[in-house]
Amino acid sequence: MSEIILFDYWRSSASYRVRIALNLKGVVYTSVPTDLLDASHKKPEYVARNPQGFVPMLSIDGHDLTQSLAIIDYLDARYPDPPLVSPEPAIRSKTLAQALLIAADIHPLNNLRVLNYLDSAFAASRQAKSDWYQHWIIEGFTALEAMAPEDGLFGSDLPNLADICLVPQMANARRFDTPMEAFPKLVRIDAALRAIEAFAKAAPEAVKPE
Repeated sequence: MSEIILFDYWRSSASYRVRIALNLKGVVYTSVPTDLLDASHKKPEYVARNPQGFVPMLSIDGHDLTQSLAIIDYLDARYPDPPLVSPEPAIRSKTLAQALLIAADIHPLNNLRVLNYLDSAFAASRQAKSDWYQHWIIEGFTALEAMAPEDGLFGSDLPNLADICLVPQMANARRFDTPMEAFPKLVRIDAALRAIEAFAKAAPEAVKPE
């Protein structure tokens, strides 16, 4: 079996999701740090393999896989235990909706390239960018809080795809000092998840290059 290589950036939320999934599946991989700040992801040799020039990219089974949720979908098919999305259609749809609320509705608006564009195109102040960041988190989390279970995880007893997406977004919320008082269920779930070894080992502070 060829080596599995993850091209990631330690602070990238999308990379964080894939690291969690790999850990939950028990998949051994080698990390290749791909620094967004020095534009490693825009080097010709990287873009030749990943035309979007984003992280993460997972080299596995002869494929260069991109987009975190697509990578996790591959891992869930390739390593079915533990499952991250239910085979039952209604439960699967609910989980995907919760995960996409974060991965498609909150996270893209707060991505580094969007924040940089607010700065370069509109001369947004640091406070303006922080207000922008918090606005989209609060809007999304308000809906997600209403969807969250009263007990257990989004995946009930075991983490699912929604849980994998939640933890990196909660880390972003804390990083930008987003008020969390209105989201007690999300705070509870996040704390429970971060106590799980697969999540703890994937955290930015655990993988940050020295």
